[in-house]
Amino acid sequence: MDKKRSMNMHNVSTMPKREAPSLLNLCIFTAIDNVRYLGDVGETDEDLLDRILPHCTLDQLMHVEKSTVGRDLGPVTDKLWKNFYERQFGRENTDLVVERMKQKNVSFRWIQLYEAKSKDMTEAMNKSVDRLKQLYKDEDARKQKRTIQLCSKVPPSSKRRFFGESGPGNLSHIKSNLMRKAKSEFLNSREVQNIAAMRKNAVQRNNRTSPMMKPGGSGVKNFASASRHGRS
Repeated sequence: MDKKRSMNMHNVSTMPKREAPSLLNLCIFTAIDNVRYLGDVGETDEDLLDRILPHCTLDQLMHVEKSTVGRDLGPVTDKLWKNFYERQFGRENTDLVVERMKQKNVSFRWIQLYEAKSKDMTEAMNKSVDRLKQLYKDEDARKQKRTIQLCSKVPPSSKRRFFGESGPGNLSHIKSNLMRKAKSEFLNSREVQNIAAMRKNAVQRNNRTSPMMKPGGSGVKNFASASRHGRS
């Protein structure tokens, strides 16, 4: 047991010791964890900003840039804005900007290039939206004008069509419809219904008084005949 204990103590003594983080590193880690609350970085060393600001989002970095007064953060943030420019607008546009600056022997900060490009994109998008709205507006106006023109053409009245514009074919069609309507009203009238009831009662009485008479005698035939005449 003593031998095993001595071996464990030897292993512990030979293990590499982990150094405690320095106060500076603790401050940097804390700043990174709370990077969303950064504002004016004042006179913070560039070495510290190089380790902290790359953890900012685009909006967070823009907030730091606008909040910091009396100091140019370009030496630290310019490469970060170039990365944001490339992510947003593509590698081809980024290379084109670099080539144009070389040709004209000028240099701009990438935050300025990003803001200018974003403004151009926004204006182009707004113009496209306005054109699309105008196209929809013109189409609606065209449809409304067409609807008004169609509604302004009042169709002739039925009386005019019957007496003035209808030909022989239309007259025969209208006459046929009138005849069907008159026949339907006649068959559904109270008089016809009463006659049908009276004939039905007469048939029932004849059946009771004449057992040998087959159902469907002359009374039913006459009613059917009268019905047929009424329908003709």
